[in-house]
Amino acid sequence: MADTMNAIVLARFGAADVFELRAVPVPKVEPRQVRVRVHATAVNPLDIQIRRGDYADYVPLPAIIGHDISGVIEEVGSHVTEFRAGDEVYYTPKIFGGSGSYAEQHVADVDLVGRKPANVSHLEAASLTLVGGTVWEALVTRAQLTVGESILIHGGAGGVGTIAIQVAKAMGARVITTAKAGDHEFVRSLGADEAIDFTSADYVDAVAEMTRGKGVDVVLDTIGGDTLTRSPLTLADFGRVVSIVDIAQPQNLIEAWGKNAAYHFVFTRQNSGKLDALTNLVERGLVRPIIGATLPLARMGEAHELLENRRSYALHGKVAIDVAGDTVTLPTRATKL
Repeated sequence: MADTMNAIVLARFGAADVFELRAVPVPKVEPRQVRVRVHATAVNPLDIQIRRGDYADYVPLPAIIGHDISGVIEEVGSHVTEFRAGDEVYYTPKIFGGSGSYAEQHVADVDLVGRKPANVSHLEAASLTLVGGTVWEALVTRAQLTVGESILIHGGAGGVGTIAIQVAKAMGARVITTAKAGDHEFVRSLGADEAIDFTSADYVDAVAEMTRGKGVDVVLDTIGGDTLTRSPLTLADFGRVVSIVDIAQPQNLIEAWGKNAAYHFVFTRQNSGKLDALTNLVERGLVRPIIGATLPLARMGEAHELLENRRSYALHGKVAIDVAGDTVTLPTRATKL
């Protein structure tokens, strides 16, 4: 085993050009850890926030960030019985708890690691771990969405939205989502029953019409701001709002009070149990990963720019990173890059 590996290092906080490709030491494996050869990772909004410095108190520099891994185990610790060398796995590294996924190798606590779904590639698997765990936490654990209920998913064409639509549909819910008109066919192909063009229609009025005034049982907020404030207007009595977005400023949630609504704010905690549940859905064909762009590790800055400017592109789903190769696929109607 080589003593060093290539990694993308965040040397300072700032714009997408702050990343540096460096040779760094390969981490040592503790008794309940595994060392994984990273085949693929992906870019998340959380990565962008960390890069900008939004969580500077939690991220000592220089840092290797990143929150999605799919790869092959090369070494297991002395007390690991769940896996062995050669196993294909996927997982999210501990958030704010150590080194991230923008590297050729990664060492993780075995309790975080799940068996990779057999019917998808490493790039596809890596696009699922953080968003899949987040969606599972939001819809299953917190909202407790059940068969026959209705849900409004904001931002259905995005990285979280594409998976949330599929998971909600697999749970037997009626799915309404917001998306640009040009994305309606796409979100319907994922299982959305109805789509609202947020650029030309008020989603509050649209939901009232679609539900004959009753409202939806659950709202998944992937956007924040006004979306969080106005979402209670779409709720049925005793509805639930689940938000995965930071609250940048105080919110007036008086509309929620009149609905006896419950609010859940999710910062997901990863574990292998959520991944096992997700793997089951993927291998049964109920959830498929959506990748909108792929770039190699050395072009991480471009990948961040692409995700930050996703509305300037025809970008559906995730931006994936081919760590073990040099795959490049970009959105078909990209206006730059």
